[in-house]
Amino acid sequence: MIVEPIIEVDNLKKYYTDVKAVDGISFQVFPGELFGFLGPNGAGKTTTIKLLTGLARASDGKLRISGIDITKDPKKAQHLIGVVPDESNLYPELSGFDNLVFCASLYGMRSAESQVRAPELLKMFNLADAGHRKFGGYSKGMKRKLTIAAGIIHDPKILFLDEPTTGIDVASARQIRQLIADLHSKGITIFLTTHYIEEAERLCQRIAFIGKGKIIRVDATSDLLQPIKDDHIMAITLDRLPDGIIGKVGKEFPEYRVEPSGNDQLRILAKQPIRVSPLVGFLEAQGAQVLEAFRVRPSLEEIFVKITGLELSEMQNGNQKKAGV
Repeated sequence: MIVEPIIEVDNLKKYYTDVKAVDGISFQVFPGELFGFLGPNGAGKTTTIKLLTGLARASDGKLRISGIDITKDPKKAQHLIGVVPDESNLYPELSGFDNLVFCASLYGMRSAESQVRAPELLKMFNLADAGHRKFGGYSKGMKRKLTIAAGIIHDPKILFLDEPTTGIDVASARQIRQLIADLHSKGITIFLTTHYIEEAERLCQRIAFIGKGKIIRVDATSDLLQPIKDDHIMAITLDRLPDGIIGKVGKEFPEYRVEPSGNDQLRILAKQPIRVSPLVGFLEAQGAQVLEAFRVRPSLEEIFVKITGLELSEMQNGNQKKAGV
């Protein structure tokens, strides 16, 4: 049985004067899928979401949502989609309940329907006690949860989430990731942009890497991880890095690949278990004191760095600036 994609993007382009924000990207998303869109600040993630949701008009290319060509008629598909932008678009002077009811009216819901649906969502998102408080007084985590609730008030087929956990505390981020997983389990197709590698690895079935407006790779998360699942990685922190230590370790242990990792830290990579004692003994014989040695679980971060050539810290720093961190 052939499953038709619910999102089809073909050679999509968006140019702002001489800036190629989205430069000929193509991919598909299938019904019920949780699709991750990863890239650094300025890679084209938010612009892509604006194009997909009809908030921006494409310079060129084709874009279909559930078979509807939204490059020609963006309003026709709006009842099918829910959008959670990277910054809240709700009203601070309205209560949580009133914000949900107002958003429902924008999606064309009847008042009787929204009066029932809004309390259901407040309860689902653990916001029932705050439902009649002004949105402006909510914490960042509460604001994020209500913004997601507003995005699904009309029970859409597709939910677009743009950086849903950026700039909020760890506990709230954990709650929101669980909410995303719960929504996905109910059959909603979710398009998630994020710069958190571990978030994408935990939630997404397939992932697209984007950089400088171009798709670098699209693949199933399990297939992306396959080349490194048998890798062994160890991080070793020293009091200092002796001159030429990387070359010396590589010569003494040719079965290992050695690379620097941050200040006074080495990463040892191998296809077989790493022998810790001989390695530590050799390093200390070179005049370095080993402060810490621990095994690192191979992750999607390794693949991201290999494919994009961009260190994870660069991506996070760019998005921290965006979030005002």
